[in-house]
Amino acid sequence: MGVKMRYIEDDLKNKTILITGGAGFIGSNLAFYFQENHPDAKVVILDSFRSGETLSNGNLKSFGHFKNLIGFKGEIISGDINDKDLLLDLEINYDFDYIFHEAAISDTTAQEQDLMIKTNVNAYKDLLELALKHNANMIYASSAATYGNAESPQRVGREAPNNVYGFSKLSMDHLSREYMKDAQISIVGLRYFNVYGAREYFKNTTASMVLQFGHQILAGKKPRLFEGSDKILRDFIYIEDVIQANVKAMHPKKSGIYNVGTGKARSFQSIVDILQKELGTSLKCEYIPNPFIGSYQFHTEANIETTRELLNYTPAYDMEDGIAAYVDEIKRIYEEEVK
Repeated sequence: MGVKMRYIEDDLKNKTILITGGAGFIGSNLAFYFQENHPDAKVVILDSFRSGETLSNGNLKSFGHFKNLIGFKGEIISGDINDKDLLLDLEINYDFDYIFHEAAISDTTAQEQDLMIKTNVNAYKDLLELALKHNANMIYASSAATYGNAESPQRVGREAPNNVYGFSKLSMDHLSREYMKDAQISIVGLRYFNVYGAREYFKNTTASMVLQFGHQILAGKKPRLFEGSDKILRDFIYIEDVIQANVKAMHPKKSGIYNVGTGKARSFQSIVDILQKELGTSLKCEYIPNPFIGSYQFHTEANIETTRELLNYTPAYDMEDGIAAYVDEIKRIYEEEVK
């Protein structure tokens, strides 16, 4: 595991980086990127970590897991971004140069509107104020969920969120634009599309279908797909390209909101076909009715023109490359966590 490519040549010696949600999927990958490529940077992780606390849908409130950070040598703080005293402590006792804000209630099926807005929007404003006080560039996780059922390819400015998670992320983007008007720091929102890759397993049922299909196949089970899965398309993006976008967003040509995808829509059927090729299997697929018709995105595809231009971002992995790079990790997780 771990990102091998170096995306900036800047010397980050004596720079201090805060990663909120650093024990989660994307946050932990960022932490290891800096540890491996910029060992002279100081990386501080803030995460609420998981407890037994669940949302009303039965899913965990926090997906942060210590196993995502095994091998990490930086500082780790257990805490909640809603805790004003904690944020004051960060303001007084640290001097951050960059803030990567990945912490959120990220479950798109969560019904707790109050908790979603408090955590995703209000706490983000507090972190923006911290960034201004420290003169720290802010890079934060927005989401393709802001688009809802907007037509493809999805473009910034054409949003139609259909759940409170997407609404909360769009609210973050609106707030960011207000701060961009006067801020002396750069502020970049990254709208992730369908991310897959190492360290996602502890997202449980919200982990990517790449991982879930991989484990079905390794268990010898028929991959279960919705009927018409060859026509259900998503922009699937490998974790290393997400890390690339984050790192390049440290010094953007312009503050803004940017899509992070491949710019190519691929089918769920393709995921299974590529996985079976990589795993050397030929299991027959089982097709089931799609119970989500009417509230389901049938096509997502990121328009990444401005991301290319203003972040100097170029996706390096198509789905064949990403799954090939990921398959050994899928097998390791299956052996160590699933069997």
